[in-house]
Amino acid sequence: SINSDSNPSHAYNIHVNGVLHCRVRYSELLGLHEQIKKEYGSNVVPSFPPKKIFTLTPAEVEQRREQLEKYMQAVRQDPVLGASELFNSFLRKAQQETQQIPTEEVQLEVYLSNGQKVKVNILTSDQTEDVLEAVALKLGLPDELVGYFSLFLVREGSDGSCTFVRKLQEFELPYVSVTSLQNPDYHVVLRKSYWDSAYDSDVMENRVGLNLLYAQTVSDIERGWILVNKEQHRQLKSLQEKGSKKEFIRLAQTLKYFGYIKFDPCITDFPEKGCHVIVSAGNNELNFHVKLPNDQMKEGSFKVTRMRCWRVTSSVPMANGTASSCGPGRCEVKLELAFEYLMSKDRLQWVTITSPQAIMMSICLQSMVDELMVKKSGGSIKKMLKKRHNGAIHRSDSQQAVKSPPLLDSPDPSREQVVKLSSKLTSVTLRGISTSSSSNDISGNDFHGNYAFEGIGDDDL
Repeated sequence: SINSDSNPSHAYNIHVNGVLHCRVRYSELLGLHEQIKKEYGSNVVPSFPPKKIFTLTPAEVEQRREQLEKYMQAVRQDPVLGASELFNSFLRKAQQETQQIPTEEVQLEVYLSNGQKVKVNILTSDQTEDVLEAVALKLGLPDELVGYFSLFLVREGSDGSCTFVRKLQEFELPYVSVTSLQNPDYHVVLRKSYWDSAYDSDVMENRVGLNLLYAQTVSDIERGWILVNKEQHRQLKSLQEKGSKKEFIRLAQTLKYFGYIKFDPCITDFPEKGCHVIVSAGNNELNFHVKLPNDQMKEGSFKVTRMRCWRVTSSVPMANGTASSCGPGRCEVKLELAFEYLMSKDRLQWVTITSPQAIMMSICLQSMVDELMVKKSGGSIKKMLKKRHNGAIHRSDSQQAVKSPPLLDSPDPSREQVVKLSSKLTSVTLRGISTSSSSNDISGNDFHGNYAFEGIGDDDL
């Protein structure tokens, strides 16, 4: 989201996923627009709010903020522009300048699932991909397996619980993202980043891959993310004592919620408003553990192939026309994930989840769809997970990085008008902390269409 700074020279705060990412001026965004136009042709690029000769009135400032917000969301959701090095490096540079962190060598601690720390020497200006490669190098994880893993931003609770904030993205600098939070509870964690457990076999062929997978499985079981009964627990323990890591993982793969990410308790409007729910993502579904108002527990799953589209909306609670709960650099943003679900053959219904982790949920949905689509088209996950950068780029020439093609082409151009396959960023909002007058600042008309959506025939019901 974008909001105007209180400073009259009109810098805009760009909030990515509810957190202040960077501060930019109109002229810098205009410069980005000109570059995109030059490289991709003006017919591809969304329209940009025009320059004005005279000083803008408050109403015009607000109008421009809304137009810039729409512009940034449109670029981000375009499969080519959103994935372009031009756009992502603009955001990375702006992030570094805003946080005023000079480029220098630093040590970053990256955690493994078992709490072990890996210290990597990186530059403050290294992007997510570079940091991931540095971690892999330090661990001895071979190149062809790097793509099976991702870096996640996690918040540790005092009780040892851990909350997944988001997967670190290609438009950010992990060192800057973590240090700018100025909170020791946040860490970067390495975890596998695919959903289909069939790919575990690729990873287990390698000793380091096997150890990472094993550590993650053990920790997910200890956390209660994977459900285990007494007998299974006994079998797992004896495999552990024998040191049979592969057999341990093979047995764990048969257990409930293996390979799922579990979210913190939150609120849903399904089956009725205000229900407490624990949501988990995995196995191409969102699993709901709902507590009904009469304290009855219900469990059910929403298949990702039956979600027609979804969106994340963010809103700031307003009081007297100003955003009420805004501290310096941080707004209490209410995030919601809503998806339209095919409940029966001809009945679509919206289901809403209100959770600070809505963006992480959306990123999970998106990556499940991406994986399904690659499988459908007969592509191999290996190619999808291979370096997004067609061969590694070295620091010296990372300025002219090879552009990676967008992951998926939209199969049906006629659906393109309704919904676009979003890229990995779900909610860019530009919000006026001091000048925004729109009472419920919702930046969520960015629907993520789902190309893995399938209708249901009579035989399915």
